[in-house]
This record gives sequence, C-alpha cells and structure tokens, in this order.
Amino acid sequence: MKNVGAIFEYEEERNRDLMRAYKEQLASHENKDLQSVLNRVVEMPSKRFWVSEERAAIVISEMMRGKGLKVKGKVKREMYNEIYRRVVELKKSHSGMSVYDLTFMVVTGPAPKFYLTPGSAKVIIHKVKKQWYEERKRRLRHCLW
Repeated sequence: MKNVGAIFEYEEERNRDLMRAYKEQLASHENKDLQSVLNRVVEMPSKRFWVSEERAAIVISEMMRGKGLKVKGKVKREMYNEIYRRVVELKKSHSGMSVYDLTFMVVTGPAPKFYLTPGSAKVIIHKVKKQWYEERKRRLRHCLW
C-alpha cells in the first residue's frame, strides 16, 4: 500500500489528459449532463496508466510471486490486473527482460481507460478548473496594477 500523503509525480500530466477527454466529451453531441459526461470520460482511452512505474513494478512483482493483489478499490484492482495481464503477455516474447522493465513498457504505453471512478474524475476536474480560474484572476490583478 502506498504511503498516506505520497506525491503523485504524474499528476499534472494526468490532469491534462483527463481535461482533454473531458473537453472532447463536452464537445460531443451526446448527453451533456455532468454524470453522463464523467461516466464517458473515465471510460475513454488514456495516454498511459496513471501509476508510477516503481509502484506498478512492486505490485506486479508481488502478483507474479503469488502474493495476490493487496489493493483496495475495484477500479485500481482492475488497472493492476490489466497491467499484470499485459506484463505476462510481454514476458512471452521478451523473456530476458526484468519485471521492472516489462512493467515500465506497459505502464508508459496507452491505457484502455483512465481507471478512475466518475467521482474521482469530478474532484480532479473541479480542482483543475479552480486552479485555472485562480491563476487567471491572479494574472488579471497583476495586469491591472
């Protein structure tokens, strides 16, 4: 389990990717109520798996040693199971590579979805928007002085 208060090194990149998906869904002609948009956003393909390579390698290594998946949350379990499945598949054609290297290849590649709940996506999107508006206000205030 990761440490409480741990910093997610890919937060800004993940947020940009999530906002891209959010804007794409808002621009679509489909139902635009917020819950429907968020449901579609989290199911959209993502640029990568939003977990650090090191954390994923630790979890996948434990899974390969038969220790099971000690991750809470259905969505995170689903993500690690997908990473594990891909690592096992890659290992067949790259038998000389370490679990870390194989995991790195998988994690940095495209992911089939964001592996977030719609509620988590809503919180992240709200945070990004709030930061954007605060930065914009700060710049306007600076320009006025």
